[in-house]
Amino acid sequence: MAAIEFRNVSKTFPHGGGRQVLLSNLFGQVFLDNWRKPAPDPFYALRDVSFQVEAGHGLALVGHNGAGKSTLLSLATGVSEPDSGEVIVRGRVSSVLDLGAGFHHELTGEENLRLNAALMGLSEKRFTELLPQIIGFAGVGDFIKEPLRTYSSGMSMRLAFAVAVHLDPDVLVIDEIIAVGDGDFQRKCLERMAEFRAARKTILFASHSAPTVRAMCDHALWIDHGQVRMHGPVDEVLDAYNGAKDGS
Repeated sequence: MAAIEFRNVSKTFPHGGGRQVLLSNLFGQVFLDNWRKPAPDPFYALRDVSFQVEAGHGLALVGHNGAGKSTLLSLATGVSEPDSGEVIVRGRVSSVLDLGAGFHHELTGEENLRLNAALMGLSEKRFTELLPQIIGFAGVGDFIKEPLRTYSSGMSMRLAFAVAVHLDPDVLVIDEIIAVGDGDFQRKCLERMAEFRAARKTILFASHSAPTVRAMCDHALWIDHGQVRMHGPVDEVLDAYNGAKDGS
């Protein structure tokens, strides 16, 4: 059975949305209504995307920056919703999409972990058992009792990854955020993801690192300007993608 299914999924964003909000705040909605020009066609971050990931398999997302990979990940985790089509994810999902995503900067590291665990449906007893392992993996030490706003970006990332991989998800969704960590932490992340692969967990992984993609995933999805360019065995897709880059 498929753990992740995208059925004709499209996601759009309006052009100039931020500018309209700024003008509305500065001059009021009446001014904006009089000033507004006909809206241009929306930007398609994803257009009619369909694929599936079988349970226990790893799918890599490849493509240039801005191709739509992060939008696809946000849809897979339920952070955003498609404009059309259907996204189906079966099982418990854990993700690392952005630095500090899902964390509250005024709460301590431990309080953020407790909140994330509760949202994932973990009992207080199970969380207490896992807490030392999470802290040890993240390597934040006594900072676990400090507000997240006192953390460096690297510390926040390590904490986010640590909690994601220790909450026993069925589906692990990872953006290439682990690339901002130091060498030792990157090694720990890759080792942990390899353990997920060995345990037949489902992995959805966006990355520009061909060696990592080949090690973690058996299939790949090439996204180009919001559309599926190719979907198949990881070696075939990477060869085609890298060949297209070399020829451009």
